[in-house]
Amino acid sequence: MPQMLLIVEPLGQRAERGRAGGEAAYQRMLDFAAALQAEGLLLGVNSLSSAAKRLAKRDGAAQVWDGPFAEAKEMVGGYFLLDTDDEAVALAWAERCPAAEWATVEVRGVGPCYL
Repeated sequence: MPQMLLIVEPLGQRAERGRAGGEAAYQRMLDFAAALQAEGLLLGVNSLSSAAKRLAKRDGAAQVWDGPFAEAKEMVGGYFLLDTDDEAVALAWAERCPAAEWATVEVRGVGPCYL
């Protein structure tokens, strides 16, 4: 099963580091993605915005909430989808991920929801 590196970062962190700091961090993440690509491990990568909506459907009625969500202290800021079923390999790459310095890198297997 492929492994996903989820970047879980504190809310507001992007604004705190400013444009120049954000661009420098983004370049480091691009370089990390290039290293994964060079190893043949990268299946997908994206940065996620802090703007979000939530939807729940109960009894046929949908309700939508706009984010950011007050109860949240962190957000999923992006992900790397790796072509490996070896959790140890994914953890080794998570340790190399620059975002581990300012966020948490969560490793999860990707597969059917019944596993």
